[in-house]
Amino acid sequence: MLLMTSATVAKHVATSRGTWRRRKILSCLALLLIAGGSTARPPIGESHAALPPLSLEPITPIPLPTVDQPLKVALGERLFNDPRLSGDGSRACSSCHDTQSNGADANRYDKAPDGSLADLNTNTVFNAALSFRMDWEGDIRSLEGQAKASLESVDYMDGRLPIAVSRLSMDREMRRLFTEAYGHGPDEDSLLDAIATYERTLLTPDSRFDQWLRGDASALSPQERIGYQLFKSLGCISCHQGVNIGGNLFERHGIFHPLAAAKPEILRVPSLRNVATTPPYFHDGSAPTLEDAVRRMANAQLNRSLAGQQIDDIVAFLRTLTGTYRGSLVTPASPGNSASTINPASAVTPASTVAPASP
Repeated sequence: MLLMTSATVAKHVATSRGTWRRRKILSCLALLLIAGGSTARPPIGESHAALPPLSLEPITPIPLPTVDQPLKVALGERLFNDPRLSGDGSRACSSCHDTQSNGADANRYDKAPDGSLADLNTNTVFNAALSFRMDWEGDIRSLEGQAKASLESVDYMDGRLPIAVSRLSMDREMRRLFTEAYGHGPDEDSLLDAIATYERTLLTPDSRFDQWLRGDASALSPQERIGYQLFKSLGCISCHQGVNIGGNLFERHGIFHPLAAAKPEILRVPSLRNVATTPPYFHDGSAPTLEDAVRRMANAQLNRSLAGQQIDDIVAFLRTLTGTYRGSLVTPASPGNSASTINPASAVTPASTVAPASP
């Protein structure tokens, strides 16, 4: 598999961070400019074959990946799936972020270790490296910070970094892998760095829309192209643009009408990459379908009541944003397939009672 270099991803992340304020201003201007424009659906027979120059489009393709830091990536992937990072050994990062499907799961809310429900719907880990902040509230600035927060959150893994490092240090194979990747055994910084390095490879390029952006006029159907034009003319593009089609701005939801749960009031704009594979939608998971999400967003954020055909057209466009991971299309998660826990047989004994591994 070809993986994107950390430097390339960092460039895109830095660009997103460094320009989001300017984009927000441009987004507001765009809303003013389109306010008087037509949002009627163009005739289905109208030609959209001619492609504008890529530089004129507000969305850019996900770069094709290249190889970098394979030892750290491989270690990070193992840690991402390792239940020893959680407090009771019952779950791993992959328990809620299934990279075999949509990078998240199909649950409205995942369960905390104590059985209670999490406060917010789980975001996909795919393309998280392309967002300028992490989490729904955008209160975390790095993948390393996100890994630490998730590992130590009582709502998710309820673990502690020193205990996780102690458990890994007792494993001869993990000591070897850390030494090969970092030149020393497990410690907190290298543990978080390995997970973040792996997560930077979780990109999903080559969606049909990306193919269209790169010049393949046949990649989109007439209806999908109409949907994209509506997406722009209605103003959706004001918040959902850039390489991640979101993830680079904050937004206040419910501007004209209520959208979802009132809190948090200010959210990081979510990415729309692979959005067709990640129901339910919104921070409270209250929209079960993409059609419902589009209808409610238009009403709440744009004060628009869309016709059924307009919704269908926009949804058709959104379905073209599904990319590939390891050569296969990203797919929806199966309902109930990710229970936030793993096989109890995999659970670990508390670190205080584990005998050290042989040297």
